[in-house]
Amino acid sequence: MTTPTNDDQPRSRREMREAAAHQENVATPVPVPPETEPAAAPAAVVPTATPEAAVDPAVAREAAELFPRRSDVSSYAMRTGAVPTNADDDVTPETSLTDIFDDVRDMREDRPKKKKRAGCIVALVVVLALLGGLTAGGIWVWNTYGEKIQDFLGTGEPKDYEAGLAEGEVMFTIHPGDGGLQISYALHDAGVTKTDEIFYDWLRENPPTPTFYPGTYQLQEKMTAAAAAEVLGNAENKLSNAVLLREGETLQTILPTIAESLQIPIEDLQAATADPSVYGVSAPTLEGWLFPATYDFNDGVTATDVITAMVNRTVQSLDNAGVPVDERQRILTVAAIIQREAGAGDMGKVAQVIYNRLGPDNTETFGLLQMDSTVAYGVGKLHDGVVATTDEDRANDNPYNTYLHPGLPAGPIANSGDEAIDAAMHPEPGPWFYFVTVNLNTGETIFSETYAEQLEAEKVWHDWCEENPDSGCYD
Repeated sequence: MTTPTNDDQPRSRREMREAAAHQENVATPVPVPPETEPAAAPAAVVPTATPEAAVDPAVAREAAELFPRRSDVSSYAMRTGAVPTNADDDVTPETSLTDIFDDVRDMREDRPKKKKRAGCIVALVVVLALLGGLTAGGIWVWNTYGEKIQDFLGTGEPKDYEAGLAEGEVMFTIHPGDGGLQISYALHDAGVTKTDEIFYDWLRENPPTPTFYPGTYQLQEKMTAAAAAEVLGNAENKLSNAVLLREGETLQTILPTIAESLQIPIEDLQAATADPSVYGVSAPTLEGWLFPATYDFNDGVTATDVITAMVNRTVQSLDNAGVPVDERQRILTVAAIIQREAGAGDMGKVAQVIYNRLGPDNTETFGLLQMDSTVAYGVGKLHDGVVATTDEDRANDNPYNTYLHPGLPAGPIANSGDEAIDAAMHPEPGPWFYFVTVNLNTGETIFSETYAEQLEAEKVWHDWCEENPDSGCYD
């Protein structure tokens, strides 16, 4: 994020994933309670049918049974305390369709015999809403709830792959503290599952839930959720000498991952990373120098062996990108910011924003990068699951606060992959000084040349955050 306003500001889709995962904070080993489900965002008011609309008495009785008074049924929002409710109120016209869909889903799980007719009730609710809102309201309802409607009526795109499509090889790591939702998102990001929550949904629908142990497992692309669960739920499938580092990680999270995966004492790893010069690195620390990749080591590997392999892999990436030896630390510092701030496809643009701000003719921010990722690193919040920084964070005087100090921060704030390193060397030309991710689910980002344009883009982001209060926008 790139502007000094009093409002909290976003960074990237990746940090939204961390925000969601942070909400679970499950200890190792990681059981996933089947009854747990992510919070639903409050929906807008929807039009309802006029009182004159005729309803079949049998259908009305079915609706009353499936949608009892709120004093009798705790909806998902009531169970989590996500929104205030009045237990004496019936399901009213102000009740959102999201709540209704969630209630029907809960009814289906508790009462499987009503499954088919529950879909009919949902269809009735939607039809009444369409009639009540006429054409404009109907379009709004379909645009807003079309996917949920298709899911309940069984006409939507399947969210799981069909059996028999699996191919290739994917090395997948469960990290200490990973919960079911984080594993589900990570499986989708790795290309294993078709949608980001299908694995989590499968766990809820197929108790008992297996216990997942941290480590690296060999999976395939295009697996069914059931097949992935079968592999990950068996600790014997864990590869004893493999470790996976992800992009955007820091020494704070990398060293525990290595220790857990390879059964190397954390103290040995801390000692092995204490002196960067041992590995030919001219930097105060090895932050940013442990390359994100999957590593497979022989039995008896030492902490120094592991760190050497990871530093050498970073050097290989720098050399492939054509980075001069004396520029390695600077490029890794830029690439780390790009890795934490940019989504897929936007890394070249974010790189250009950085260089535009570092330019001697910059009269927009006068050399200030104003990146929330560096601020979060400086105050120890980079992995706290919070997408935005606060006024207090941005006022904290430390060498990584790019709101207070012009130029690059003191060093890399995380490790970075090949794409980010390449973007740091080859930015996409453009006049931008600002950017803001306005949808943390899709990663949609708006780049602006002027501060006035940025303020308009920020409004779009704040509106999205208000509509999606559980997406990790704010602290």
